[in-house]
Amino acid sequence: MDIEQRVAAHYGDEALGRRLLEALALAGLDVDRLSPDELAPVDEFHVGGRQATVDFAEQLGLHPGLRLLDIGSGIGGPARYFASAFGCDVVGIDLTDVFVRVATDLTRRSGLSTRVSFHQGSALDLPFEAASFDRATMIHVGMNIDDKAKLFRSVRTVLRPGGIFGVYDLMRTGLGDLEFPVPWSNRPETSFVVEPAAYRKSLEAAGFAVVVERNRRDFALDFFREMRAKAEAAGGTPPLGTPLIMGAGFKEKLRHAAEAIERGVIAPIELFARVA
Repeated sequence: MDIEQRVAAHYGDEALGRRLLEALALAGLDVDRLSPDELAPVDEFHVGGRQATVDFAEQLGLHPGLRLLDIGSGIGGPARYFASAFGCDVVGIDLTDVFVRVATDLTRRSGLSTRVSFHQGSALDLPFEAASFDRATMIHVGMNIDDKAKLFRSVRTVLRPGGIFGVYDLMRTGLGDLEFPVPWSNRPETSFVVEPAAYRKSLEAAGFAVVVERNRRDFALDFFREMRAKAEAAGGTPPLGTPLIMGAGFKEKLRHAAEAIERGVIAPIELFARVA
């Protein structure tokens, strides 16, 4: 398998949709009428969860009528939030077919199918017309993509003049090795964590001007402390949470990621760039 096939296989659990619906039903939710807020504990698959998405969205200048591309959209949590909170139209794209199918189903159950859609495809070769989006977002995706220069050129092509591209990724901020597995990869061969400077260089080469950079390490540390407290209060794993997506081995994956952030090896970084 090539790298993209390996990445898709890492996330491609065919039982995911059934597992999520069963957990939501056990939590007392009507699975045929789900709101984005009810789904937030399970569909915000990144450090900081829903609050990170809210903070991220504040930098994007979203409003009704905008067309936004969410790259690496997963099961659709951020996309549904952007559409429901700001009234924009959102298109998600993800390598993993299972994620696209689950995202589409959850969006239908949330009553947002007229404003949010999902497609299977590669961020390195986006299947959209040039200059067809006002905004693009990428949340915890770049860690699985080696050729960031090609990625950012692809994004630049589909953005309109003045468009904004928001990135929220785990990036290298210090010396030290990553312990595997981590949430985004079981092996080093599909993990491509680099410094913010490498992102900036590739963004600028693609025709972007970076306007904001924010290190969210302290926010992440608080998030992991809160996650551990909730698990202890629940006597184990809370019934709704990202472990439903990660499946077997989730505790080890989360622990390795949290420890790397605590050691200063990596940190969640926001970058916002405008089409130059």
